[in-house]
Amino acid sequence: MLFFLYTLLLFHHCNAKAENTLCRMMGDPKYPLFSKYGDLTIGAVFPVHTKETLPSFEFRQKPQSLSCSSVNLRDFRLAQTMIFTIEEINRNAFLLPNVSLGYRIYDSCSSRLSSMSAIMSVMNGLEFAAEHKCNGQTPVHAIIGETESSATVILARTTGPFKIPLISHSSACECLSNRKDYPSFFRTISSDYYQGRALALLVKHLGWTWVGAVNSDNDYGNNGMDIFLNAAEKEGICIEYSVKFYRTEPEKLTKVVKSMKQGTAKVIIAFVSLIEMGLLIEQLRLQNITGLQMIGVFGWIASKTLINSKTSSVMGGSLGFALRKIYIEGLPDYLNTSFWDTAFPCSQRDNNLSEYEINCSSYQDILVVRNYTADVPEQRYLSNVYKAVYAVAYALHSLLECKRQEGCDKGLTVQPQQMVEALKKVNFTVKFGDRVWFDNTGGAVAQYEVVNWQQDSDGLIQFKAVGYYDASLPHDQRFVLNTENIIWAGGQLQKPRSVCSESCPPGTRKAGQKGRPVCCYDCIPCADGEMSNETDSNNCMQCPGEFWSNAEKNKCVLKAVEFLSFTEVMGIVLVFFSLSGVGITVLVTVLFYSKKDTPIVKANNSELSFLLLFSLTLCFLCSLTFIGRPTEWSCMLRHTAFGITFVLCISCVLGKTIVVLMAFKATLPGSNVMKWFGPLQQRLSVLAFTLIQVLICVLWLTISPPFPYKNMKYYKEKIILECSLGSTVGFWAVLGYIGLLAVLCFILAFLARMLPDNFNEAKFITFSMLIFSAVWITFIPSYVSSPGKFSVAVEIFAILASSFGLLFCIFVPKCYIILFKPEQNTKQHLMGKTQTKSY
Repeated sequence: MLFFLYTLLLFHHCNAKAENTLCRMMGDPKYPLFSKYGDLTIGAVFPVHTKETLPSFEFRQKPQSLSCSSVNLRDFRLAQTMIFTIEEINRNAFLLPNVSLGYRIYDSCSSRLSSMSAIMSVMNGLEFAAEHKCNGQTPVHAIIGETESSATVILARTTGPFKIPLISHSSACECLSNRKDYPSFFRTISSDYYQGRALALLVKHLGWTWVGAVNSDNDYGNNGMDIFLNAAEKEGICIEYSVKFYRTEPEKLTKVVKSMKQGTAKVIIAFVSLIEMGLLIEQLRLQNITGLQMIGVFGWIASKTLINSKTSSVMGGSLGFALRKIYIEGLPDYLNTSFWDTAFPCSQRDNNLSEYEINCSSYQDILVVRNYTADVPEQRYLSNVYKAVYAVAYALHSLLECKRQEGCDKGLTVQPQQMVEALKKVNFTVKFGDRVWFDNTGGAVAQYEVVNWQQDSDGLIQFKAVGYYDASLPHDQRFVLNTENIIWAGGQLQKPRSVCSESCPPGTRKAGQKGRPVCCYDCIPCADGEMSNETDSNNCMQCPGEFWSNAEKNKCVLKAVEFLSFTEVMGIVLVFFSLSGVGITVLVTVLFYSKKDTPIVKANNSELSFLLLFSLTLCFLCSLTFIGRPTEWSCMLRHTAFGITFVLCISCVLGKTIVVLMAFKATLPGSNVMKWFGPLQQRLSVLAFTLIQVLICVLWLTISPPFPYKNMKYYKEKIILECSLGSTVGFWAVLGYIGLLAVLCFILAFLARMLPDNFNEAKFITFSMLIFSAVWITFIPSYVSSPGKFSVAVEIFAILASSFGLLFCIFVPKCYIILFKPEQNTKQHLMGKTQTKSY
């Protein structure tokens, strides 16, 4: 119990002591560069100087304050613009009517150390409340700054725990869009998320697929380059190298320049801060590296400080995204005249010290730029500072419940968190027409100009607008670029090429090179039957079934159709032999008819001879049905006509063979066989043999007839028009039946070859059957192995060869006797031999 009472008393004592704690400043205060008292105060941190000199740290005496030098003209203009805007608001009778705004503007000297010192001074102020007690209130209601993203990250992390709103005019790093880490951060510039994607869109639009990438090794450069690299990968853009450096790392800068010099990419994406860009340009100039197309960001692309007579050869033709150039009425006059007469701390030279004992000697380097006015028209960040100050004013106007006639309630206390919430709701339009509001990440809408470094007639570099990017517009209208108005690197009028490999023409495809980016490839011709009709095609497309690629492989054309035609040489030769066979057969028929009463014609059934000649004529003619484009009718006719005519032919030969045998038997004593195979029986036998073949053909045509067929399997590049057999059984049945009759005829003729006769016809029939059999035996393997129209030619050759064999072997010897040996064409001569020959 006593311990509990002791603890309670100790807690009460500590609490009472904390309430009466006196504020004590450690070290010397850091005074603002520019300041003015007001009812409400806006703080700011700008890198007005670019060089910081550290004091000696020998620990023998108290270290001196950091000294800054080398005026950064761009950020000095930003500080001037902030003062101009605050004075304009103070003159406004409708915005914060009875409240005056003050300002405290600190210089961070482009240094992280000075930046931390500046932000702590902004947050704490220089004086304390009455009796030096800590009241826990910051003297500023919002802070404007910083210029660079890395410095702004430091500011945002420092002010974040205290909920003090921080509004940046140029910190575009996407990392600052994280509301969890930076809940009180706002900016009147868009995130680099849009600029990185816009850069990829620009590169793709200009047809560049092979680029180098350089960025500042800080939050701004690293995050911005990551966004660009991801967007570039999606757009099919390849990065030859991605290098980075920081302003205090000369050895890395040397490596960056070496990469640019040795690289093959002609386009360089420079996601670089202004200071680093100045160092990079100087090194490129010293090493005389020219002809590179620089693509820049708004951090440096429209900065006049980078332009001089020595850099135009290196940077001429540079292209990139800049903030829109906006004219603010009254601002140029103020920057050039009014500021120096009213707001500049040393403008009144009456030897009176200010309340902070500012030494005017520290402003001597700033006074040097007093008469420099050439940069004012190109300052593109000024409008962002103007908007930021007005956003704070409108937020305060809302929190103080200001009314036009009654004014603002000065008795209200504005807490930092209230300012954050009020800024989220601001929505107004400034006098030059821009609407100001913050999205859910605290950023503004992306609106850029595409500017091009062009040399005018006086030899001076000017920033020419050649397009724009506006993220507020529909997707297909966001980006516009007038390429005809662009002057490229080196003053060229023709756009430079920057590719790892030249474009693959139609008819080829891209094949990636092992171990290299996808933009590095070889052009491989499409395979046969494939095509590509686009430039840089990744794959070749297979042509449809009836199509084939042309010689250039850039389109599919109908496959060549192959069939045995009447107009080609082979067809003409076969037609010639077919018609020759018909002509010879007709001549033999005429000769036999004119000598029909002679013994040699009458010796072996002239009726069968004429029927055989007729069938041979049909055999020669049926070969013509195999020539020409196959049709449904020609396919059915060619095989059936061939089968029936050949059976008719072989039947006649078989009949003649039987007649020879029967005639010999009839001469033997007591034989009466001729009555069993007289003219009627001969006709019936020929008819019966032929009808069997006709029946086979009818069944074939009924069940599965031949039909025209496009054969695309044998040749890939052409279509073979052929007659499909339909039923292979039917085809081989027709051939088999012909072969059966031929074998039977050959056997009978072979048996009758030595019969006693001065003109033994059985010998010639035997020879004809030998030729017939040889032709058709060799036909089968030749037919099966011959491709396309050659198989048809083989079949026609077999028909013609066997027909000529029958014609020549059976009829030529008789024609020879009739024409050249008429003395042997007598009955006595034909019968004389039988009296002396034995058998």
